[in-house]
Amino acid sequence: MKATNIYDQRHQWIVFGRDPEKPDGIIDTNQYLIRVDDRALLLDPGGIEIFSSMLSAVLHHVSVDQITDLFASHQDPDIISSLGLWDQALPNGRLHAPWIWEGFIRHFGLNNIQYEPIPDEGGEIHLGSVKLNMVPAHYLHSSGNFHVYDPAAKILMSGDVGAALEPPGADMFVDDFDEHINKMKMFHQRWMPSNRAKNDWVNRVRDLDIEILAPQHGRLFKGENVGRFLDWFEALEVGTAIA
Repeated sequence: MKATNIYDQRHQWIVFGRDPEKPDGIIDTNQYLIRVDDRALLLDPGGIEIFSSMLSAVLHHVSVDQITDLFASHQDPDIISSLGLWDQALPNGRLHAPWIWEGFIRHFGLNNIQYEPIPDEGGEIHLGSVKLNMVPAHYLHSSGNFHVYDPAAKILMSGDVGAALEPPGADMFVDDFDEHINKMKMFHQRWMPSNRAKNDWVNRVRDLDIEILAPQHGRLFKGENVGRFLDWFEALEVGTAIA
């Protein structure tokens, strides 16, 4: 599994993904690690099928004892079905996830890690000296959904918003935005059910100072491509299905 450092100032952001050895038929995902001082947070740590490779990759950067927190943007298996294994590896950890999905997420296995339910309005994660904001993103695409904004790094982990379907090994950042649209359009139109929710999110996110928009699938957006994505997404009609 490939690991790339996308921010390294007061603290680190590392993205894991683009795994050429992932099982066939499994969608490629991005997992994120934020390390601050002697603590680390895993964002959308992934499915059960990648747990061993994910743990191995993470341990090149932090020790198990440093991983104090997990975050699940929503309930999908590609996000958090590895929970039962992380529960054994991190017996004193905390899982920050939407309150609405607690009874469902526990089916993945949760005996040791403490569940920290996120209220609908969002909240904060204090990771050492850094305060992270959990930004509401309900119905994009899950009815209980959050993104994570790091104001110090100016990075927004945007879950399935901005996702693209590409083969493993794709470049890390979007270079040609117009060419990239075809890899995003169907996904967003089909999986995002509500124009009202979409527009609420766009308005909320435009108030943030974002240098990198980091989705859970596909490439990341950087610099002017962040604004280009927001403009494109705002104009896109979502909630469509093709018979």
